[in-house]
Amino acid sequence: MLTYSFEDIKPEPLYLHLYKCIKNDILNGVLLPKTKLPSKRSFAKNLGVSNITVENAYAQLQAEGYIYSVPKKGFYVTEIPKAVHKIKDQQTEKNIKKHIQNSYIDVSNQYEVDLVSNRTHTDNFPFSIWAKLMREIISEKSSELMEKSPWGGIMELRSAISTHLKQFRNIEVEPEQIITGAGTEYLYTLIIQLLGYNKIYAVEDPGYKKVAQIYKSNNVACEYIPIDNSGIIIEELEKHHADIAHISPSHHYPTGIVTPISRRYEILGWASREKGRYIIEDDYDSEFRLAGRPIPTLQSIDVMECVIYINTFTKSLAPTIRISYMVLPKKLLERFYDKLSFYSCTISNFEQYTLARFIKDGYFEKHINRMRNYYKNVHNKLMKAIKNSKLADISTISEEGSGLHFLLKIQTELSDKEYIEICRRNKINVSCLSQYYNEDNDNNIDRQHILIVNYSGIRLEDVSRTVELLCRPIL
Repeated sequence: MLTYSFEDIKPEPLYLHLYKCIKNDILNGVLLPKTKLPSKRSFAKNLGVSNITVENAYAQLQAEGYIYSVPKKGFYVTEIPKAVHKIKDQQTEKNIKKHIQNSYIDVSNQYEVDLVSNRTHTDNFPFSIWAKLMREIISEKSSELMEKSPWGGIMELRSAISTHLKQFRNIEVEPEQIITGAGTEYLYTLIIQLLGYNKIYAVEDPGYKKVAQIYKSNNVACEYIPIDNSGIIIEELEKHHADIAHISPSHHYPTGIVTPISRRYEILGWASREKGRYIIEDDYDSEFRLAGRPIPTLQSIDVMECVIYINTFTKSLAPTIRISYMVLPKKLLERFYDKLSFYSCTISNFEQYTLARFIKDGYFEKHINRMRNYYKNVHNKLMKAIKNSKLADISTISEEGSGLHFLLKIQTELSDKEYIEICRRNKINVSCLSQYYNEDNDNNIDRQHILIVNYSGIRLEDVSRTVELLCRPIL
């Protein structure tokens, strides 16, 4: 009977460890072509794991083409030309890894730990699956790859996104309502052209500063609207005569606030009271909510067609996969077609077809589930390390369950600028909540000493070192 050890393995799902063991034996010739694998039940009993562990490992191997099933007989090893397979896979994966690693080279050289930038470590990207799909696309769609992409993106990708939104965010939209583009920044500029340069655009304060910078760089009026514990304040939207509200209700950055359903209906009510008002719903980080079910989107409860929904794959897959999309209300779709359909799609057909297949074949769902478990392990280990450190008695944690960052309030005599500078001298990149407000907060004690801990780029093995470096300024 085939046997593998599950002792001293990396902190990863058991099925993933088993999948890697069998895959390596196939590639190294230990398991020869047409070798029959053990039945799922007997294999699970022999390894001392659950049937579902073996089932998931077999499913992954079959999906990637390493094994095949014969009805009523079982699973067999596929005949793979060893040299060709290795050369192709290694070269393709090497190119992708190099592409992703290059984007982080400056940060990795400057800091030992980065708690500011979004990052996907190479160990967490599904290279083998992505490489497999790329080869399939080249083989099957060589002619389509050479054709000009429609202005909104290829229909295969828009249809895959439409299905995904229905299944996982309860958003029912037609593929034609989905417009894809290379990054959310590009989509913001399209929205400005669509809605008008004479509108007043409102952003959250505190908030992600790049959003306001994009509006200002396009020479449109931009107002900073304060938020409370429930999200953007409606009275302030009225006071500033805003026409467009750009918000992130499912997971606000940087505070981590989740807007409750009552405030969501208030925001929709604000938009419905005046003609030409719209809400840009940035569904930031919603896939990685660790506590409870995902919060319903504004778009899914909008009956007045005043919400433009935006999301991206840069957070869920990798920052270098610059594929974002927006969902336009049907009443805006014709206006977009008349005014902006002359624009070419900014994403290559190659990437669009690959991502469409990745979503359609269920790989994206599996990847999200795997990454959610991984991030939960990082989060839990980080919480435990903080509670066992010198920070325990002088800090409080908030908003730790709503996404891939949390707030850490520290009791210290240091100013935020001083704390950040000491951290950076110790090779750790950190940011504070005070930096995300529009005005200077040096004299506002309530906004001082609150760190934003973005743990998406921390490896499990680096958690202890991260907490050690955070303690340096207060030692």
